[in-house]
Amino acid sequence: MANTYHQLYIHTVIAVKHRTALIQKKWQKNIFGMIGNLINDTGSKTIIVNGVEDHVHCFFGLKPSLSLSKIMQSVKAKSSKRINENEWLQHRFEWQPGFGCFSYGHSQIDKVYRYIQNQQEHHKKIGFREEYLRLLNRFNIDYDEQYIFTEPM
Repeated sequence: MANTYHQLYIHTVIAVKHRTALIQKKWQKNIFGMIGNLINDTGSKTIIVNGVEDHVHCFFGLKPSLSLSKIMQSVKAKSSKRINENEWLQHRFEWQPGFGCFSYGHSQIDKVYRYIQNQQEHHKKIGFREEYLRLLNRFNIDYDEQYIFTEPM
């Protein structure tokens, strides 16, 4: 075959280190836009990036020749560097190590988009921990709860 055809829709979740509420409303749009651009810079295609003060959801079409781990490592490193360079906070900004990753089919794009778009409203009813555990359970992902929200050794 002369070309590679693909349809890989990925939803990732990244958290602020210690899940501290540091992503202030006054610069949320800047950081979400920056993260979307960083994903696009890898050759993948951002669908939506949104979140709240302590975590961010990214939904994008993954370019199959790329490593998802390397994309997220790059996005987190470059976005935290820019946040720190812009001095949006009085102290150093860092992301939590690791990330959540979930795959979806084409027919689910609208539903996932709306879910991510409505994060502010969603989190008036449910906290990040409960949301994240629901995602892990919905996707039958094995995890040890004692390690799910701790720093790696």
